[in-house]
Amino acid sequence: MKRWYKRLRPFKRHKAKLSSVQIIALGFFIMILVGTGLLMLPWATQIPGGASFGDALFTATSASCVTGLVLQDTGTYWSTFGQVVIICLIQIGGLGFMTIATLFLLLLRRRLGLREREVMVSSVSYGRLGGLSAFVRQIFLGTLLAEGVGAALLSMRFVQDFGWGRGIYYGVWHAVSAFCNGGFDLMGPHSGPFSSFTTYAGDPLVSLTLCALILVGGAGFLVWDDLLRCRHHWRRYRLQTKVVLFVNLVLVAGGAVLFLLLERENLGAGKSLGRQTLEAVFDAVTPRTAGFNTTDTASLSAGSTLLTIILMVVGGGPGSTAGGVKVTTVAVLFVHTVAGIRREQSANAFGRSIGDSALKQATSVLFTNVALALAGAVVISLVQSLPLAELLFETFSAIGTVGMSTGLTRSLAPFSQAVVIFLMYCGRVGSISFAVALLEKKALPPVTLPQEDLVIG
Repeated sequence: MKRWYKRLRPFKRHKAKLSSVQIIALGFFIMILVGTGLLMLPWATQIPGGASFGDALFTATSASCVTGLVLQDTGTYWSTFGQVVIICLIQIGGLGFMTIATLFLLLLRRRLGLREREVMVSSVSYGRLGGLSAFVRQIFLGTLLAEGVGAALLSMRFVQDFGWGRGIYYGVWHAVSAFCNGGFDLMGPHSGPFSSFTTYAGDPLVSLTLCALILVGGAGFLVWDDLLRCRHHWRRYRLQTKVVLFVNLVLVAGGAVLFLLLERENLGAGKSLGRQTLEAVFDAVTPRTAGFNTTDTASLSAGSTLLTIILMVVGGGPGSTAGGVKVTTVAVLFVHTVAGIRREQSANAFGRSIGDSALKQATSVLFTNVALALAGAVVISLVQSLPLAELLFETFSAIGTVGMSTGLTRSLAPFSQAVVIFLMYCGRVGSISFAVALLEKKALPPVTLPQEDLVIG
């Protein structure tokens, strides 16, 4: 008997341990289930009987993954309680539930253990274990400041339009949604269901405030940290900060110019140049990945639709509230492509070389996201006959956690909705992280197989 006990002792001591990525994936899954339960309560909707499981699950997933795709108009379908649940899911999903949990531990004056630090580092892409407590406080205070200023600016307009109570509520609600790149809005009762901010297309205060919140939230927490530490000394910034700021500038400015050219008939119809430019800038910012719109998405030209999909794929900065493959991924691929064309030994940017490991990771991220979006479109096509352009727009919007739609979301069958839910979840957790969370196992000894050349191109 003792011999059998000794044999079993090693198995008794061994406990299954979830990795950091698996904990993050599980946390988002639990948050979605809790949100679904709350949204199914009878008082969560403005109509008697409450929401169905499908509507609640889709909305909770979209809010937790800060996407913005909806089956029901948020402002006309959900009650104040339901709207508060949605905005709380957006706030937690935008910052990351681990950021919120860590903040509570700090408020309770509990020290962070090594395990909690590892998960937190994976959650916000911090890169090191030291200084994590100060970094979390910085995230919280920065979020409070950005959303507070945004809420004050938006309230100045909404109080004029809707009165003090509703105006302030709208200001705070939409500031959180914009900063977290959520894409949800409450404009349905005033300008029609699913209208987003089309009635404020020519309002600089609302449009520019929303754009600023989207860009600040989508820049990334590490960029904030760098900007505060280095005090505008460009040469002292990390390479990541330089890449994020530069690519953002190129995408916003270049995207606005392209939208002006591609949508000259829609934007130029009886509008001043200032109004056209304002709408074009908003059209260039919101696919990165906020999901609001001031122009009718369904009426975009074919060129503008393609440009919007490209911007949705790119997304924002790593470790931010935005989705997409991230601007650093695109920058790495571009720099390595240029280096390959020039036959250079290394890929360089801003006086630094970018190694092959970054190229492998960037290639994996881009390929996985594009493959998931295309696979989702194919699977949905098996059960529904839908316009291809609108279907691809929908799946890329879901995997990029953008939330823009041509109106196709409401036409999806239950099975197609499930596919979109899966894409939104993968897009927020991270398509690579999601695959690792399911398949992760202990590292195997490094074994190099015989190498053989392969003809490329």
